[in-house]
Amino acid sequence: MATRTKIVILIHPKEWKEQRTGTGRLTHLCLADSELIMGIGFDAHERVQELINDPANFPMLLYPGPTARALPGGLQAGELGGRRLVVFVLDGTWACARKMLRVSPSLQRLPRLMFPPAAPSKFVIKQQPVEGCLCTLEATHELLLALESAGLDRYPDPAQLPDLLQRMQNFLIQCASDPAKAGYRRKKTGYGTPEQRRVTRGEGSSRPLKLFRPAPPQTGG
Repeated sequence: MATRTKIVILIHPKEWKEQRTGTGRLTHLCLADSELIMGIGFDAHERVQELINDPANFPMLLYPGPTARALPGGLQAGELGGRRLVVFVLDGTWACARKMLRVSPSLQRLPRLMFPPAAPSKFVIKQQPVEGCLCTLEATHELLLALESAGLDRYPDPAQLPDLLQRMQNFLIQCASDPAKAGYRRKKTGYGTPEQRRVTRGEGSSRPLKLFRPAPPQTGG
């Protein structure tokens, strides 16, 4: 679908190479004016710097924190001055996203943007580190809803991204229940509820957690 806002998804190499459930990649495939760029540090990345320094662009970073502008009221159309809003989204685990930001001062200098508190994540096959964290697809969906509410964009098909996330999860759950398919978990319980997996995590599991984007504005985390 077409949007006024350009979404630039900066994807960590681990997410690029290892994640079959990569929601950043799915998001990119849904948005006509989006880009998917792999890397960790972006200060020397020609395309990223081109987008940041283009005088026709108004670049921002989707990332929570006390200085982030909370939509819908935190950004006014007049501030854009006719420039195109370009929003960079970090796609990786929270730990990876923090490192990407830490080693990229040019991203640190961008004004930050965040959206109002959203419903709990529906990404049930992955565990979020804390309540309020969303996967990249969900975060982009909430961002576009907030931009439309602020009069900064038009979100023509708000059902597309959530529906795609649900279809992807249904497919993986179906695969996990098929004994003829190798490589999927074979526990009797299959995919547990988020509450069950949160307990497992607390009992010493070292498996990295999926995702990211952003916590509710009140947390600033």
